[in-house]
Amino acid sequence: MICFLLGKHGKERNKINYRKDIMTRLSTSTKEKLKKVSTATVATCLFKKGLKNQFIQSVKPLRSGRPTMVGEAYTLRYIPAREDLNTIEVFRDPKHLQRVAVEECPEGAVLVIDSRQNARAASAGSILVTRLMVRGASGIITDGGFRDSAEIADLDFSSYHNRPTAPTNLTLHQAIAINDPIGCGDVAVFPGDVIIGDDDGVMVIPAHLADEVADECIQMTLYEDFVLEKVKGGNAIIGLYPMVDEEIKAMFEKWKSDKN
Repeated sequence: MICFLLGKHGKERNKINYRKDIMTRLSTSTKEKLKKVSTATVATCLFKKGLKNQFIQSVKPLRSGRPTMVGEAYTLRYIPAREDLNTIEVFRDPKHLQRVAVEECPEGAVLVIDSRQNARAASAGSILVTRLMVRGASGIITDGGFRDSAEIADLDFSSYHNRPTAPTNLTLHQAIAINDPIGCGDVAVFPGDVIIGDDDGVMVIPAHLADEVADECIQMTLYEDFVLEKVKGGNAIIGLYPMVDEEIKAMFEKWKSDKN
């Protein structure tokens, strides 16, 4: 949950209070609605609300054609590695934050990793991603890269990255924080934000807007289906897309009624 704190005189201060350990629960209804819409539609919906930078830049699915990924963000942040702290032995530490994130990411959530858009060393590999899948996470995203990328692509699991890479995580990344606000692909991601991913990429929906966006996107998708049907039938797009003609509106309402 994200809220602005008010000062003595009721003025907003630039401090954001969010729930670090307990994620806002995404309703089943909203999740199912979002699975039926595209990231493109979500992007347009958020643009109408003044949110223009919610598309994670420079990431792509390791395997296209998968069902739409939807889940709440559970975050992991990396900083640049320092050689005296990031020896291979640190992975023996049961409190190593990369390992902890994989073991604590809630069922249905999406692990979102801030790798500083640095794919020269791996954000994770197939073993950790497989563990997330087995534990019931909805997916994983990094603005860096994965090693064992072919194996990850073969999993029945939604995974997004910038590009494949081979060097171990410790070469360049030090896990420093779990479930704090992060930046991923130039987008601010807060714990509990709703993540939606398809073949086009990944959108971040602020948690408090998720229900509203899902409802609006369902209606937008319905109209887009109507438009596509009309365009395939030879209709011009002027007056149709976007809808500015009352006659088109009447046609759409009849089309919806017939569909029902």
